Amino acid sequence: MATIIWAARTGVEETAGRRTAAVDLVKVYRQGGTQVRALDGVSVDFAPGRFTAITGPSGSGKSTLMHCLAGLDSPTSGRVVLGGTELTGLSDRRLTRVRREKVGFVFQSFNLLPQLTALENIVLPATMAGRPYDRFLLDHLVGALGIGDRMSHRPAELSGGQQQRVAVARALLARPSVLFADEPTGNLDSRSGAEVLDILRRAANDLGQTVVMVTHDPHAAAYADRVLTLTDGRIINDVATTAEPNAPRMLRAVGGSAR
Repeated sequence: MATIIWAARTGVEETAGRRTAAVDLVKVYRQGGTQVRALDGVSVDFAPGRFTAITGPSGSGKSTLMHCLAGLDSPTSGRVVLGGTELTGLSDRRLTRVRREKVGFVFQSFNLLPQLTALENIVLPATMAGRPYDRFLLDHLVGALGIGDRMSHRPAELSGGQQQRVAVARALLARPSVLFADEPTGNLDSRSGAEVLDILRRAANDLGQTVVMVTHDPHAAAYADRVLTLTDGRIINDVATTAEPNAPRMLRAVGGSAR
């Protein structure tokens, strides 16, 4: 497959204008008569064009952190900046617009509509918003991801790896400030999972895409440039990694096969 090139991103956006960060983030849930402190004063910045993995045991707060960063959940206190936009105090309408314009999602369950073709699933967010999409970018993405010959197929006719590639194309077509991936390999076999992880890494390397992935899998986390580990709502480890797993280089050469 061809290397992904995002011609629209040539450094014209200032780094400061694309900042995504949490500042003194606290999230408290009530369960019965008790309070659960899911996030306990988390402060973290996510550099544009970097791939960050958030790990930790079940209940550590990693999913809560992602949901707050993406504007899907509101913190009890603290601040969230998403792609340069302060989320604190935004109305529901404005928050919905910011999510639509600045966030891309890739989920474990793919979240494709079964009655639509792959192409219709990819362009669905633009179609629902009544806005045009970049046809050149669409053609380039589906070609680079190796799904160009699957555009007329419905999800049931695609493998898990192909479905996740469709989901990635859908997320990237919108040119989000941040692509959030929630256990993106959870429903994939090891080979397909490695290919999807490599695609996310290449999105950061080749597109300058900010990628934030929640995962419980240390092998998946090893694909990232940086690994944050949470325990009891706090960041206990923040490690930059330069190791590149011995995985298929799915976005290097034309002609690679998709699974």
